[in-house]
Amino acid sequence: MSRARVARRIAAGAAYGGGSIGLLGVAAVGVLLAEAHIAKRTVGGGAAPMPPAADGLYGRAFGTEDPLRLALLGDSTAAGQGVRRTGQTPGALLASGLAAVAERPVLLRNAALSGARSDDLERQVSLLLAQPLGPPDVCVIMIGANDVTHRMPPTESVRLLAAAVRRLRTAGSEVVVGTCPDLGTIEPVYQPLRWLARRASRQLAAAQTIVVVEQGGRTVSLGDLLGPEFAANPREMFGVDSFHPSAEGYATAAMAVLPTVCAVLGAWPEADRLEPARRENMLPVAKAAAEAAREAGTEVTGARAPWALLKHRRRRRLPVAGTPEETAGSAGTGGTLEAPAGATSPTETPTG
Repeated sequence: MSRARVARRIAAGAAYGGGSIGLLGVAAVGVLLAEAHIAKRTVGGGAAPMPPAADGLYGRAFGTEDPLRLALLGDSTAAGQGVRRTGQTPGALLASGLAAVAERPVLLRNAALSGARSDDLERQVSLLLAQPLGPPDVCVIMIGANDVTHRMPPTESVRLLAAAVRRLRTAGSEVVVGTCPDLGTIEPVYQPLRWLARRASRQLAAAQTIVVVEQGGRTVSLGDLLGPEFAANPREMFGVDSFHPSAEGYATAAMAVLPTVCAVLGAWPEADRLEPARRENMLPVAKAAAEAAREAGTEVTGARAPWALLKHRRRRRLPVAGTPEETAGSAGTGGTLEAPAGATSPTETPTG
């Protein structure tokens, strides 16, 4: 069965209250459990530090009045577990990058929780919407890895995600979802668990894309955590526990999500036409979701139902972020984190 068809079935099951649709065959369960036991003993050999707090105002070089409000929701990846410095967390990197592109201060609120699954999103959304300043301008959600590892039924997982996106969109927030990462990239996980983990996480990522687009959000495929760097340099791109990303890994992920965050706020120019040279296309939503799950860094945004736009945006170089106090002039005055080849710098005019 094609990934697009499986993703449609999972999304339909979530929408219409269907029963659980398993991602893995029953015959694989015995092997999966044995391999998982070995992986659990291997992963986490080093202790990942708890994520540092990153809430606060970024881009003070642009003033302190009328800041854009950015919120992060999700699991340990959104929280930034695995790094020790505030400026290395995805929230700080995205806030600094958004401030540099929009030339406005950005107020960051991170509600993500390490170990969270999709059933914690309701609590996180309620926490954000209860803030006195009102709903965020844009919310970035990174969720799904713990759903796979804890065997949450995928129909339930995407139903809970859809409900969270719907609440945020109804409140007036733009939503960007970094879909379930490819768990097959975790270095200590061996075959056949690696193949099964990759299959399960990509199927969930495709189903997440379908329900998010249906609710008016956009997705960015995190896939193998956004780039061949993870396959080529796993010891550099993963943290000390060989599971959570390192500072370089989070920078790579944030660099891929930032253009979409900027685009939904109108701070990133939208091209009048698709660019075939960058493999941009308009496809049925399920097919676009399956394509995105195969290639990390791919954005999917809704067009006229049942169609969706598949985009490969140019990545920005990100300002090096510190604490909110340290970034008084970081937007445009600090160093930068190198983008992949072909990317634009903060001073160049982006396309797409």
